Amino acid sequence: MASDERGERAGRPGRAEPYTLASLVEVAAQAFNERGYDATSMEDLSRAAGITKSSFYHHVSGKEALLRAALDRALDGLFGVLAEPAAVTGAPVDRLRHIVRRQVEVLATELPYVTLLLRLRGNTETERWALARRREFDQAVAGLVAEVRDDVDPVVAARLLSGTVNSLIEWYRPGRMPVADLVEAVDRQVFEGLLR
Repeated sequence: MASDERGERAGRPGRAEPYTLASLVEVAAQAFNERGYDATSMEDLSRAAGITKSSFYHHVSGKEALLRAALDRALDGLFGVLAEPAAVTGAPVDRLRHIVRRQVEVLATELPYVTLLLRLRGNTETERWALARRREFDQAVAGLVAEVRDDVDPVVAARLLSGTVNSLIEWYRPGRMPVADLVEAVDRQVFEGLLR
């Protein structure tokens, strides 16, 4: 390894492997969540990663490519849930319950990426694309809600479900509660309610 490569990694103690696109996307998602996408420069990102800007550009074409990769990770997780066998076969209420439970799991395991997705404002082409994809997800859930209950507005119900799950980004912290316990808690509240 050349001495300048060692120097580039010196800012990240304990980091022995070379940077990959995935590790740089992770750094970018954290920085975007802390500072906001618009307020984060490539200089900020290279400093956070502990590498030079030229090394960063060796891996990605720019800041928006990092945003797209981070949002892809969140959206792939969510849309992957919709394609799971338990989400497409069986009784509508069981399918809906499966989707909500898995949505909580995706949020908990992909927290920085989902947080970034949920905080978008639509200022860039990539952000508008991701917001459109989020609406597609919400429409799929609303369609399923309509199969479960014909006496409620499915769009409102789907938004309430998503709002419940999405609010976890504000208070859930990995390690404080096992993901399985979080899934069970949300499932009980959503499908059984506070009052028996």
